[in-house]
Amino acid sequence: MQLAVQIERFPLRQVFRIARGARTEAIVVVAELTQDGVTGRGECGPNARYGETAESVAATIESVRGVVEAGLDRAGLQSLLKPGAARNALDCAFWDLEAKRAGKPAWQLAGMAPPRACTTVLTISLDDPDKMAASAREAAHLPLLKLKLAGDGNDVPRVAAVRRAAPQARLIADANEGYRREFLIADAPRFAELGVEMLEQPLPAAEDDFLRDFDSPLPLGADESAHALDSLPGLAGKYSVINIKLDKTGGMTEALVLAKAAREAGMEIMLGCMLGTSLGMAPGVLVAQLAKYVDLDAPLLLAKDRTPGLAYSGVQIAPPEPVLWG
Repeated sequence: MQLAVQIERFPLRQVFRIARGARTEAIVVVAELTQDGVTGRGECGPNARYGETAESVAATIESVRGVVEAGLDRAGLQSLLKPGAARNALDCAFWDLEAKRAGKPAWQLAGMAPPRACTTVLTISLDDPDKMAASAREAAHLPLLKLKLAGDGNDVPRVAAVRRAAPQARLIADANEGYRREFLIADAPRFAELGVEMLEQPLPAAEDDFLRDFDSPLPLGADESAHALDSLPGLAGKYSVINIKLDKTGGMTEALVLAKAAREAGMEIMLGCMLGTSLGMAPGVLVAQLAKYVDLDAPLLLAKDRTPGLAYSGVQIAPPEPVLWG
């Protein structure tokens, strides 16, 4: 077994803003595992919210080179590294390698039904109401829009402007921990009136126990409060939707286990992503087969995606071809 690690940068079409800041490029880390002339690849998107940088994630992967090249397998990886971006890149590389060596698709190795095309949300970046409305107007023909919010007292005008610009589109919203309690209490009923069908992570994860006693007028989704399988019990009574991201679970292996457990606990699944390319989204398409909401639009935000990439037809995503992954 040989391991290769590299950091790659992909410029975005335009500035991408959320409550925590703005991005102009997607910075990803790619792990490649080669055995008997066959190479499997996995991509992750390091996130500063979880104390990650591309350099720290690449260093973590490098730190286990000796164990990997000595014959580590995907099962052993789960206990070797904690959940996070580094394990995601390696886990997905193992899946890709196993699929290519076996001559079978990853979904079949995972015991899943043949995957179908899925429909991703399109994200409207945080901005002033007029600019968000302009973006929504261009996407008004799409079925589901995701609005980035700030918790700054100006979110109801943002949602109202988007609703006027895209009256037929379904809407979900994501505050990325930006809200204070008093703003949530005031804004949530207005969002429900405007047809927002789910609000993702309104409060900081460290403060979300308040939600146990909050009679929310619309479903709430856990993102920054949801990580790997061990975080699931702490979501009970606070959220009805869990946003599963492979960079948080540490790969597709645990993401599939978490999705099953969450559904058994009565939660809806949202399959999300960090900024990245089609290589990073491809394993997510398989997990997305279990999801009510799919948020895998990151390649659509890039100035230029990886080639070959996933086949996007508008917001419809075809399952990955083996030449890309799995």
